Amino acid sequence: MDSGSTAWVLASAALVLFMTPGLALFYGGMVRSKNVLAMLMKNYVAMGIVTITWITVGFSLAFSGDVGGGLIGDLKLWGVRDLGLGNEQFGYEIPDLLFMAFQMMFAIITPALIAGAVAERMKFTAWVAFVAIWSIVVYAPMAHWVWGGGFIAEDIKALDFAGGLVVHINAGVAALVLVLVLGPRIGFRRDVIRPHSLPLTILGAGILWFGWFGFNAGSALAANGGAANAFVTTHVAAAVAATTWTIVEGMRHGKPTTLGFVSGAVAGLVAITPAAGFVSPLSAVVIGIAAGSICFYALQLKFRFNFDDSLDVIAVHLVGGIIGALLLGFLAEARIGGVDGALLGEREWIQVWRQFLSIVVAIVWAGVVTFIIVKAIDMTIGLRVSEDEERQGLDLALHEEQGYILAD
Repeated sequence: MDSGSTAWVLASAALVLFMTPGLALFYGGMVRSKNVLAMLMKNYVAMGIVTITWITVGFSLAFSGDVGGGLIGDLKLWGVRDLGLGNEQFGYEIPDLLFMAFQMMFAIITPALIAGAVAERMKFTAWVAFVAIWSIVVYAPMAHWVWGGGFIAEDIKALDFAGGLVVHINAGVAALVLVLVLGPRIGFRRDVIRPHSLPLTILGAGILWFGWFGFNAGSALAANGGAANAFVTTHVAAAVAATTWTIVEGMRHGKPTTLGFVSGAVAGLVAITPAAGFVSPLSAVVIGIAAGSICFYALQLKFRFNFDDSLDVIAVHLVGGIIGALLLGFLAEARIGGVDGALLGEREWIQVWRQFLSIVVAIVWAGVVTFIIVKAIDMTIGLRVSEDEERQGLDLALHEEQGYILAD
């Protein structure tokens, strides 16, 4: 083991956990004031629920052994009972227990991302049930397929450095399924529904940008050149995507917005996530331009197809994740990550096909299984609050609290 790598991944795990409160603020500022605490709670509660599911069975299903020819891990490490202070289990430069903790932070933020799509209308009890089941049944198998020795990594040979498939496409598809089953908010496309506090959203975006260095650079699992490359490409893609989004928005609507800039930054961070350890900083510029422009136009999908993705999870995370995973197949360089893409080095066009196939698998898996989970919850405890509760606001209706009390 290496003490420098251990220190870096310890810090990275903390940074990734810090992203979930950052996400809560990012989303919380975009809802109406009567729903801000409910939005924060949906994010924060993932830190409690997924910690429990992860240390009991989730980590073992994702990273222990193999059952069914790369389909799922076994339960040898349930309760993380056999993880010691050494690195005998996985052989990284860090303790096995730290590897488990680092991966746990990814498992926490992934369902939290989905919360933005169902804002202002989903029951808290239904959300808790969904997060608990989804983290075990959908997230853990996908993590195994990509990072735990499963078939996407071993047979398809697709690449995903820090979670384009496992985190963003997975969450984006789940968000789409949920909003289609839930239906739109009262007044969608009829009333003007404005963010109540963009300063909160901007603060949350800053925390996300900061935490993403742990998310991507920490995924090198060592303090080395690969981590440095991921750090730089992460920042470049975010900066370029934010700038691109602002330019496109200004040209399209006449005025650039703060929400547009931070949305572009997050789109760039999403898109670089699968590629951060495989592409150069110059290629990160290309990824940033693609994310900032394509994700901006993807916002129109919800109006064209009439689904209420409240805080644009699908346009940013699903579309951004697809962009990054595909462009990785074109822009990867063996001198950086060991694999050449279609346009650089040995020009391995097969990598584009591998990336495409892995995206299809992720979309089908997350879509079908999430639909089954959501319908089961809807048929039992119900997904959606009543119309009166929605009009009153979820803060009071579900939590008996108010985010802002301006007078006694």
